[in-house]
Amino acid sequence: MSTTAIDSSYLAFFSFTFILVITPGATTAVVVRNTLEGGRRAGYVTALGAAAGSIVIAISCALGLSMLVTVWPGSLNAIRIGGAAFLAWLGSMSLYRAWTRSDGGIRLALDPRAAPSRSHTGAYFADGLTVHLLSPVLISYYLSVVPSFIPANASRLYYSGLAATHVSLALCGHAMWATALDFMRRWFVQAGRRKLLQACSGIALIALALRIML
Repeated sequence: MSTTAIDSSYLAFFSFTFILVITPGATTAVVVRNTLEGGRRAGYVTALGAAAGSIVIAISCALGLSMLVTVWPGSLNAIRIGGAAFLAWLGSMSLYRAWTRSDGGIRLALDPRAAPSRSHTGAYFADGLTVHLLSPVLISYYLSVVPSFIPANASRLYYSGLAATHVSLALCGHAMWATALDFMRRWFVQAGRRKLLQACSGIALIALALRIML
C-alpha cells in the first residue's frame, strides 16, 4: 500500500470526523450544561470524561466488541436505551431544578455567596464518561465507520492512529464549547436567566433522549 493511498484515506477520515465532532450532540449538551453550572473547569473535566469513554470504546471494539454485537444483536439496543435513559434523567433533573429553584440550581462562581454546585469534580467527569459509554452512535462509529477508512495492508497501528485522531478532535471541540460558554456565564448573573437556561437545557436533553430512542 502506497503512502499516497494511506494519506488520502487519513485525510478523508479526518474531514469526516471533524464534521462529526463539531456537530452539537448529546455530549455537547452535557458539556454546556456542566460549564454553565460549574465553570470552565467543570466543562473541561466533562470533556476529559467523554474522551476517556471514547478510549474505552475504541479499545473494546479493537478487542472484540463486534463479536458481542454478532452474538447478541440486541446489545446495541440495550446500550441505546441506557444512553437515552441517562440523558432523560439529566434532563428531568434540570427541569426539576428550574421548577423548584429561583436560580435554576445554577450557582455561578461570579456570586461570592454561592457555594459550588457539586462537592467534587469527579461528578462532572462521570457525566462525560457515562454519556459516551452509553452512546450507540459512538459504538457504531468505531465498529463500522473507522474500519472503513483503514487501507488494505495498513499497519496494525493505523486503527490506533484513527482512534487517537477522533479522541483529540472531540476533546478539542468540547473544550472550545466549554471555553466559549464560560465567557457567556456573566450574562447569566441574573437568577431568572439561569432558571430559563436550566429549563431549556432540560428540554434539550430530553429531546435528545427521545431522538435516540426513536
